[in-house]
Amino acid sequence: DGNVIQTVIICNQTWTKTNLNVTKYRNGDVIPQVTDPAEWDNLTTGAWCHYDNDPTKPRLYNWYAVMGIHDPASFSNPSLRKEFAPEGWHVPTDGEWTTLEEHLIANGYNYDDTTTENKIAKAMASNTGWNSSTNTGAIGNDQSLNNSSGFNAFPEGFRSSSGSFYNEGIITFFWSSTENFPDYAWSRGLFLYYSYLFRNASDYKQCGFSVRFVRD
Repeated sequence: DGNVIQTVIICNQTWTKTNLNVTKYRNGDVIPQVTDPAEWDNLTTGAWCHYDNDPTKPRLYNWYAVMGIHDPASFSNPSLRKEFAPEGWHVPTDGEWTTLEEHLIANGYNYDDTTTENKIAKAMASNTGWNSSTNTGAIGNDQSLNNSSGFNAFPEGFRSSSGSFYNEGIITFFWSSTENFPDYAWSRGLFLYYSYLFRNASDYKQCGFSVRFVRD
């Protein structure tokens, strides 16, 4: 789609530092845009949408798109799936997200400069776009202190499995490529009021989340 890939190196990983904004798989085949909530709810193949179906807002993707599941045959046969990421990149696994998290904690990116527990949300969050919060260590508390890691997570909100949109300015979710039971996949998220990066085990694959890539 003609996008320039901006990157940040964290630990030994090279991450994209902006959220995915494409409409095609690697080979040029179109990923369908789905606006209707009922249609979105029933999907078992890849799709994307703008937040709130507003073309001025960012794109969100279901997990089927992330995995290149473009038709019923590829749903049951992984060898028929399309590549989602550009050449040389891939959607991070749950384990790669954990590597990122553990590196930031161990290297003093917690908001209070400690090197234990998970308090890295401010270091990962963008320093604009979030609503305000007075909670200690929260992303929305003095956003000028955010983004010391350069990850630049912007609060794009999400689309639920039922097709409704929620929490722009408050929350962001990112897919991993790791499945968790037939209906769910692992994700990571940042929430305005909290100081930690959270890990979700039970997000429906129909949900619309943001996507980042890691270099192969």
